[in-house]
Amino acid sequence: MNISQSIYPYLFQPVYKDYIWGGDRIGKTFARGDTPARCAESWEVADRPEGMSIVTNGPLKGQSLQQLVQMLQTDLLGPQHEGCDRFPLLIKIIDAREDLSVQVHPHDTTAQRTGGEPKTEMWYILDATADAMIYAGMQPGVTPESFQTAVQNGMVERLLAKVPAKSGRTIFVPGGKVHAIGAGCLLLEIQQNSNTTYRVFDWNRVDANGQSRELHIEQALQVIDWERLKPEISTPRPLPADGNNHPYEILTTPYFAATGWNLQEPRSFEMNPAGFRIIFVAKGKVLIGANGFVAAATSGTSCLIPAAAKRFTVTPVEGKASLVQIQGPAQ
Repeated sequence: MNISQSIYPYLFQPVYKDYIWGGDRIGKTFARGDTPARCAESWEVADRPEGMSIVTNGPLKGQSLQQLVQMLQTDLLGPQHEGCDRFPLLIKIIDAREDLSVQVHPHDTTAQRTGGEPKTEMWYILDATADAMIYAGMQPGVTPESFQTAVQNGMVERLLAKVPAKSGRTIFVPGGKVHAIGAGCLLLEIQQNSNTTYRVFDWNRVDANGQSRELHIEQALQVIDWERLKPEISTPRPLPADGNNHPYEILTTPYFAATGWNLQEPRSFEMNPAGFRIIFVAKGKVLIGANGFVAAATSGTSCLIPAAAKRFTVTPVEGKASLVQIQGPAQ
């Protein structure tokens, strides 16, 4: 197979996780018949040993995302990722029937203290119940000492900054910020490729065997950023219309950027700056074309377009569609 045949829009088999706090909305919302009865997360684009994406379409059907990285290198990732040995992002859909544990992740510097992987993430809320909340950061004036006291007394919840979850709202969660996704949230998570989580409180839950999940208080205290306690919340910012298509800025960070599009007609996108793109179809159905190949993507589908494609086209099939375009780190 020559390299040109390897460059096209890739679709993947989702990897499902049935954590105790999960619900059933991923299957119901996106008309998936293969989800487990309790489905907490769908790993959409994942290059992890504990959850690996497998291509489901085209000449590379059956190949893993890790195999694509090794085989295509910068043709997949872009020249700024030369020497990268794994895909830099992890994309998930998360359905929280119950509150997730209160937790924190290390960032690029503090990960070295605990031997973990740095993890900065963002949540783009797809849907939420009327009373759903997000916990992101802590109340002003919280100190390491007051935090440890609250942990010992089982009163961590009182210290958390809490904001209403609204469809379309974005929450930025840099490494070092204590956080939890609240019950009733269905969201798209974009994050660094990491699975390092330090739990500090799990709402006193136990599993089917009566066991509590492990907490990681010592590690958490080493990585919490006490200078960055406030929630970092934003709403989409409209960008100039492009014909009958309407883009909006969601979030731009050093690790990833996300832009939304409400499409009513075909739109061609240039891969500039050079680098991979991920298209998440939030609503509707689209045809994604690149390098002479076309992939059909329905609501809830994620599609990876390699950097070497240089350009791609998205065509709404039934009048209109909404999507999120994700770019990786600039370097």
